[in-house]
Amino acid sequence: MTDGLQRCFVLHRRLYSESSLILDVFSEEYGRLSIMAKGARGKRSNLKGALQPFTPLLLKWSGKGSMKTLRQAEPISLGIPLTGINLYSAMYVNELIDRIISPESPYPELFHDYLSVLTELAQASNPEPALRRFELALLSSLGYGVDFLHCAGTGEPIVPTMTYRYREQKGFIASVRKDNLTFLGDELVAISERRFQTSTQLQAAKRFTRIALKPYLGGRPLKSRELFRRTVLPRARSTDK
Repeated sequence: MTDGLQRCFVLHRRLYSESSLILDVFSEEYGRLSIMAKGARGKRSNLKGALQPFTPLLLKWSGKGSMKTLRQAEPISLGIPLTGINLYSAMYVNELIDRIISPESPYPELFHDYLSVLTELAQASNPEPALRRFELALLSSLGYGVDFLHCAGTGEPIVPTMTYRYREQKGFIASVRKDNLTFLGDELVAISERRFQTSTQLQAAKRFTRIALKPYLGGRPLKSRELFRRTVLPRARSTDK
């Protein structure tokens, strides 16, 4: 049983029986949890509209097993307004957390990074910088330590105009070879600072985070990415014609 109400977000919800829900929840103090909300879909329930993704919540639950039972729920505010590509981007963030972080392990800093990325996505015209910052924060929370500012071979500071090749478990080593694992020094500095001033730096950050997250995600495709490809991309192509 929790001591009191905990700050949480619903990552995903599934229907259960005729009137209940199973919630995948990300909480500030307890990390990722599965919680059964009994009767949440019933006619008399006042929780129907509240137990939704992207709505800041205060939750209290009980239970010692892997499935907790919801005891109390209060929305802190209205849901964070997300539409279009930014909504799909937020769904992607939720899926990353649901797929990668261990259940019932506290990630308080990542919880604040999560709140930050949702806030950014609600206001951004381009979701990419916010997504890259969150992916890097997630990797940091997982203990994925990479030195972006020093050559792993020599220990010398990264030179912005030189090229470096990424080697897993080692870092970035100066190289003249150019492939998917090669990055310019200025791109590595941008990734380290999580500030992307050019589209090239942004693309490099995306390339790096995809490489780094792949071992955590395994071979299963991301549902949010597939949904985006099926729904948003066809509309964009038809608009361009």
